[in-house]
Amino acid sequence: MILSFTAGVFIAAIFLSFSPPQDKPWVVPESAKKMKNPTKSSPDNLEIGKNLYSKHCKSCHGKNGEGDGPKAPELKTTPGDFTSEEFKAQSDGELFFKTTEGRDDMPSFKKKIGSDEDRWLVINYIKTLKP
Repeated sequence: MILSFTAGVFIAAIFLSFSPPQDKPWVVPESAKKMKNPTKSSPDNLEIGKNLYSKHCKSCHGKNGEGDGPKAPELKTTPGDFTSEEFKAQSDGELFFKTTEGRDDMPSFKKKIGSDEDRWLVINYIKTLKP
């Protein structure tokens, strides 16, 4: 009986060591959630946001924002699906915080997209993506 229990624990330990990591909740400060997007969603601004998205985001999040970019299978965490209801329920401030700060496989874009305005324009663009 002890031997089978030990064997079961051993097998469980092996299974868990090969299981993909689970995505953990991304905690965003209340102050960030309440931030308002200062940029307007105009055709010109959406085009700028789209170009920045193509350059910096598409490789992980995919052409249509569904989290299926060519780099997605290499990541330890699942890239966000920008077309999902869960994503759409987030405030612009939450998205700006996540884009700016990053975590795990999601890099910080403070330097890659150095202008706050440009990061807001990316937020405007990704909010237009549909499945």
